[in-house]
Amino acid sequence: MDIAALVADPAAWVALVTLVIMEVVLGIDNLIFISILTNKLPAEHRDRARKIGIGLALIMRLALLGTIAWIVQLTNPLFELFGHAFSWKDIILIAGGLFLVWKATKEIHHNVDPEDHKEDMVGGTASVSFAAAIGQILLLDLVFSIDSIITAVGMTEHLPIMIVAVVAAVTVMLVAAAPLANFIEKNPTIVMLALGFLLMIGTTLIADGMGFHVPKGYVYSAMAFSALVEILNMVARNARRKKKAGQQTLH
Repeated sequence: MDIAALVADPAAWVALVTLVIMEVVLGIDNLIFISILTNKLPAEHRDRARKIGIGLALIMRLALLGTIAWIVQLTNPLFELFGHAFSWKDIILIAGGLFLVWKATKEIHHNVDPEDHKEDMVGGTASVSFAAAIGQILLLDLVFSIDSIITAVGMTEHLPIMIVAVVAAVTVMLVAAAPLANFIEKNPTIVMLALGFLLMIGTTLIADGMGFHVPKGYVYSAMAFSALVEILNMVARNARRKKKAGQQTLH
C-alpha cells in the first residue's frame, strides 16, 4: 500500500494513533531511566546528555525498523530450558532487566546511604561520568528499542506508520525529558519512587524473558496509582509547610 492510500485509509489512522500512544507509554520506562541517570551528571552536561540519549534512541529505532525481517527472527526459539523455548528477544529482555534491577538497587543504596561513595554510579570525573552515562543510556535504548519495534510489528504491517509512530513517540520523550528530570531532582521522594518503578520494570522484563508475560496495563496502572499517592503526599506536605510558616509569621 502506497503513502496516498494509507493517508486515505481510516484504519491506517486508527492504527497510527493507537501505535503512537503505545510507543509513548513504552517510552516512559526509558525516559525515567534517562532522567535519573543524567541527574547524576554536573548540571552543565545534563541537557546535552538527555538530548544525545534520546537522539540515539530515535536513530536506533529507525535503524531497527530498516531491519524488520531480522527483528522478527529474534523471536525464533534458540534453545529450550525448564520447558521454555528461549529466543534472542528473551535473552535481551532478561539481560536488560537484570541491568535495570542492578542499576536501580545500586542507586537506591546511594540514596539511602549518601555517605558511601566507594562505588560511584557513573564514574569520578565529569568527562568519564558523561561517557559512562551515554554508554548506559545506549545499552537500555537497545533493550527498549527492540521491545518497542517488536510491539510495532505486531500492531501493523505498514512501515510508514511505524516510522511516524516512533518519531512522534521520541519527540514526546524529547519534550518531556527536561521537565521530568527537573521534577525528579527537586523532589527527593519522587527519586525513590522512580527507582522503585525501574525495579518493577526490570523485574517485568526478566519475567517476560522467562516466559511469564505480565500485561503492561497492570504495570502502568500500579505506577500511576503510586505516583498519584505520592502527589497527594506532596500536596499534604506543602499544605503543612505553609500552615507552619503562617503560624510562625503570626508569632
